[in-house]
Amino acid sequence: MPGTKKESVQAGPDVGKSRSVFRDLSRLVVGAVFIAAAVYYSARYGTAQPNLFFLVAVAIGGYMAMNIGANDVANNVGPAVGSKALTMGGALAIAAIFEAAGALIAGGEVVGTIRSGIINPDLIPSSSVFVWLMLAALLAGALWLNIATAVGAPVSTTHSIVGAVLGAGAAAAGPEIVNWATMGSIAASWVISPVLGAFFAAAFLYLIKRSITYQQDMSDAACRTVPLLVGLMVAIFTCYLLLKGLSKIWKVGFVAAAVYGLLAGAAVFFIVRKRLSHNGGLASNTKESVNRLFNVPLIFAAALLSFAHGSNDVANAIGPLAAIVDIIAGSGSIGKSAPIPLFVMMLGAVGISFGLVLFGPKVIKTVGSEITELDQMRAYCIAMGATITVIVASQLGLPVSSTHIAVGGVFGVGFLREYLKTNYDRMLAEIHAHHAGEGAAAIAAFVEEFEKASIQEKGAMLRELKARGNTAAAPGIVSKDERKGLKKLHKRELVKRSQVIRIAAAWVITVPASALMAAMLYFTIRGMMLP
Repeated sequence: MPGTKKESVQAGPDVGKSRSVFRDLSRLVVGAVFIAAAVYYSARYGTAQPNLFFLVAVAIGGYMAMNIGANDVANNVGPAVGSKALTMGGALAIAAIFEAAGALIAGGEVVGTIRSGIINPDLIPSSSVFVWLMLAALLAGALWLNIATAVGAPVSTTHSIVGAVLGAGAAAAGPEIVNWATMGSIAASWVISPVLGAFFAAAFLYLIKRSITYQQDMSDAACRTVPLLVGLMVAIFTCYLLLKGLSKIWKVGFVAAAVYGLLAGAAVFFIVRKRLSHNGGLASNTKESVNRLFNVPLIFAAALLSFAHGSNDVANAIGPLAAIVDIIAGSGSIGKSAPIPLFVMMLGAVGISFGLVLFGPKVIKTVGSEITELDQMRAYCIAMGATITVIVASQLGLPVSSTHIAVGGVFGVGFLREYLKTNYDRMLAEIHAHHAGEGAAAIAAFVEEFEKASIQEKGAMLRELKARGNTAAAPGIVSKDERKGLKKLHKRELVKRSQVIRIAAAWVITVPASALMAAMLYFTIRGMMLP
């Protein structure tokens, strides 16, 4: 008995490692069972004459759908989880339900078989070559997403399948099959998407700080401003849902969608204002109380973004599969679009949900907590920035990636926090410098008064200090070199540069990596099929 405690302590890490391995194996087994069930159902009910190629395509389509769920859905719920507005379990449940609902309700009855017009189908020699091309593209896109998920990097599923179709198409019919102008616009989106997402998210955060958290009476400021912010969120999300989420079942123009959004936003504005007034404002004059006001809006945002994502990005999983099924069991000819059989739509919807629940937490954690620290106000800004960017880009005809936009929003919020923190430290250093020789008590009193002052008062106090001129250097003053070191420290603390570099690298290599894999897979499949 004397050695029992020591032995249990030594066994602890081994037990934890064993449990982790068991969980990983369990997820793989459940995923394999889902794919096997999808193949069985498709063979029995999917088509009258299933063949081996058809069943392989179904298996790969299910694999692709799971990888989309594992990687791409993190953009919708990651900020809400990171800010603790939602638990991981709650986020997985909401996203899984609304992703599937979006795919099934608003996924459309027809999808494009040549994603984003990236290749010319008229140059494909035969329907057999087209099937091999689509199969290689589907598998390559899924493999790349799997690799990205394994390392915790959120990447664009659209770019993955675009690159895969490009690579397989070039392997099948040469580089002239590729629409290089479209490829150029897609490459431009690597820069446009994150920059726009970062700009809008940072702008919203700065607005909130100026109007609420920088005010002396945050409770009163929040009661005035939060109803406007929540109403604006409802207006923007209603417009987004009509233009993107429900576009395949209800065609609404931008003006009509904007009017509906404004009406919904106005109604919510009055409801929230009345509720805050009835409850007597905030429980306390703190940022935590202000943050809690954004919990419910963030939950609704996660649900609506997931619905819109399911209705749009399910095509990434089922577009190539629908094309294969259309040729094998349908028309037998190559077309730019193909009808979606019910079992194919079900495969995409359920597969995305399975992938999210089984493998999604890793990328969700990356987006929600491993780039920069998020609270509910910052998560709100990211959701708003992403939604506005998609709407603006769609109306301007700019090619953007929802993944790049959302993660760019996280970067924007983090870098704005860095700038504001560093700027505040610079102001404190100036205060110390101008009070040199006055004693610690005098400096502490001025700093306390400065921190309590409004933004306008802070500016006036700093101008008054500068008007006095610099005093002689004295012990305890923060030097220029020390301020530089402090600035670097804040950069390391607020935005993890290693994550920025890793994610940016994954974005840049997504198209070429998936293209190369697709080309190799096409030649492999072609070699297996030719006599």
